[in-house]
Parts: sequence; C-alpha cells; structure tokens
Amino acid sequence: MNFSEHIRVIADFPKEGISYKDITTLLKNGEVYRAAINEMVERIKPWRPEVIVGPEARGFLLGAPVAYALGIGFVPVRKPGKLPAQTICETYALEYGADTLEVHADAIHPGERIVIVDDLLATGGTMLATANLVKKIGAEVLGMGFLIELSFLNGRQKLADYPVFSLVDYQE
Repeated sequence: MNFSEHIRVIADFPKEGISYKDITTLLKNGEVYRAAINEMVERIKPWRPEVIVGPEARGFLLGAPVAYALGIGFVPVRKPGKLPAQTICETYALEYGADTLEVHADAIHPGERIVIVDDLLATGGTMLATANLVKKIGAEVLGMGFLIELSFLNGRQKLADYPVFSLVDYQE
C-alpha cells in the first residue's frame, strides 16, 4: 500500500518554510491504519523483541498497537513530570537548548530485547536519546521503526548503530 497517499501535507506549519506531515488522515482510515500497523509488525517480528518502546506522544499511536499485535508489552517514554513512579532520564541537545525524556525505572529490565517505534524520523535526536535511555537500563535496542522518514534531514546518520526502517520516505 502507498501510505503517502493517506498523509496530508500542510505547507508552512507550524511556521513558514515547514512542510508538516499530518498522519491524522491516515489514522482515521481504519483500513489504512491497520495496514500500516501490520506492515510494521511484519518488519519487526524477525527481530523477536520482548518490548516495544514508544516516545511521547505519537509513538504511542503506533507502538502500542504494534506491541498488541506481537503479543508483547509496550513502554511509554515521556517528557519530564508525566510519570508517577521513580524514573530514569536522558537529557539531549536540541538545535537551541535541551530536552529530557523519562521512563519508569522498573518498566524495562537489563537484557530485554527492545524495538523503538515512532511516527517520524527527522534529525534523529529524540530517537537517539530514547535508545540511550533504554541502554542506560541495560536493555538491548534491536532496531527502530517509523511510519515516516524525512531522509533529507539525515536522521539515520545519528542512528547508524541500529537497523532502521520507515514505511514512507520524504526526500525533500
């Protein structure tokens, strides 16, 4: 299936010069959403993960159904202050400033086999931080899966240590 046909592109959002890839048009179409999840599941299944990890917030929309289809657990990675129990955090650099991600300290165990799923691979910063967070715990990152990749932003270069796939690639 050509998933790009179901993604709305909005020019100049959230600011001029940005071409926003809106996945709500894909998500609202049950047949297409199911096909995207099934495609991700088929690509992830050979890695034999024990847990799917998804960063806030759209990683939840793809990662949780992938985990469900595989019959394994899902662990959310959140922004600071959103998780009620003890957390482990990873702070990473942004173009202007820094950001932090957190996961419950008991959500992932040393040695677990993890795949990270998100909606979009852009510059790779959030995904690298998520992988570093998982590795801090001692788990193994098997790979990463995305609905969309903006390959012109070269995010895969930051993720060169991991197998990566995307269902849709925007090259400009």
